[in-house]
Amino acid sequence: QVQLVESGGGLVQPVGSLGLSCAASGCIFSINAMGWYRQAPGKERELVAAITRGGTTNYADSVKGRFTISRANANSLYLQMTSLKPEDTAVYYCNAVSYQRDYWGKGTLVTVSS
Repeated sequence: QVQLVESGGGLVQPVGSLGLSCAASGCIFSINAMGWYRQAPGKERELVAAITRGGTTNYADSVKGRFTISRANANSLYLQMTSLKPEDTAVYYCNAVSYQRDYWGKGTLVTVSS
C-alpha cells in the first residue's frame, strides 16, 4: 500500500509560478514510477508529467518547457510550474505505480486567474 498527499495548490496569476509537492508513505520502495495528473472541470483526467525510478521524465506537450517534475528521494515528488496559463487550472493529482497498481492522492486545486 502507498499513501500520497499533495500540497502547494492555490490561486496564481497568469504567467506566474507555483510548486506542488507530493509526500508518499507506506511501501515507497516498491514504487516504480510517479507522476502528476490533472483534471479540469468537464474534462477527463490527463497526464501532466511522469518520472521513472531511473529518472526518465515524460511531459504532456501542453506543459513542455514550462513544468518540471522531480523526485528528491523515495517519498517526495515535486512539480515546478512556470508561465502558468488559465488553461492550467485544474485539480492536480499525484500518482504512484507499485506492482502494476495505481495509487492516487486526493488532489490539490490550482487556479490560474487574474
